[in-house]
Amino acid sequence: MTQPLPAERADAEPAAAGETDGWLGELSLGFERRGAATVLAHRRHRGPLTVQRPFYPEGPAVCQVTLLHPPGGVVGGDCLHLTATLAPGTQALITTPAAAKVYRSAGPTAEQRQDLQIAAGAALEWLPQETILYSGARLRSCTRVALAPGAGFLGWEIACLGRPHCAERFETGAGLIALELWEADAPLFIERGRYAGGENLLAAPWGLAGQPVVGTWLALDAPAELTDRLRAALAQAADPAHWGVSRLPRVLVLRYRGPSAAEARALFVHAWTLARPAVLGRAAHPPRIWAT
Repeated sequence: MTQPLPAERADAEPAAAGETDGWLGELSLGFERRGAATVLAHRRHRGPLTVQRPFYPEGPAVCQVTLLHPPGGVVGGDCLHLTATLAPGTQALITTPAAAKVYRSAGPTAEQRQDLQIAAGAALEWLPQETILYSGARLRSCTRVALAPGAGFLGWEIACLGRPHCAERFETGAGLIALELWEADAPLFIERGRYAGGENLLAAPWGLAGQPVVGTWLALDAPAELTDRLRAALAQAADPAHWGVSRLPRVLVLRYRGPSAAEARALFVHAWTLARPAVLGRAAHPPRIWAT
């Protein structure tokens, strides 16, 4: 049950006409600690990007927020920018209600940028559903997580190239997709994928091997024993040919390359349920929106 918390402030501005050829959506979120509660104290949006009211199924310490993009997809020329800032001691989980869709473009590129800033003693879970690039789509997307020393992070991103459920391959278009973790201006993890429709990378064994879905799952400062636990548990959950676990000095990484966004999402959720107690000290409590 949602618990009442102190009032939050929400300001909205419409996008100015003529500023862009497509939709301009900007959303700024600020989480603060008030007593034992994490509160969405600042929320400012411009254009078609906003959030539902926060939920507290775990009690006041963890604020769960669902991002909303009412148009349901982006086209060439659209630009979406999310900024989320977590103050010291806050804990937030950010997700989305459904897959994001990037439609065919006649030339312009759609842009998405997520800047996530986490203070010392704060923890963020970034758990969006997949992004689907239709054949002919053009997308430039970057998620940059900036951490202060002592901050916590669990998160993932999934991309589907084409629409495999209706036999649409990613024959034309381009996707540039980046996921980055930084701590005090030093890189902890940087992954940048460049996918061009119809190119050899999509079919070659050294590339995607004909698989349309790729995803990356990250856990910061996970205990060493979690690596083997994760491998053993996931071997029972999905075809081992579709995923792999690796460990960097500070980051535990699970990668997916396979036929299904639903399989990737289920695999990542399963890994999250195992990792959350070890990394953040809390049992997994899936957002209610995932069940709708």
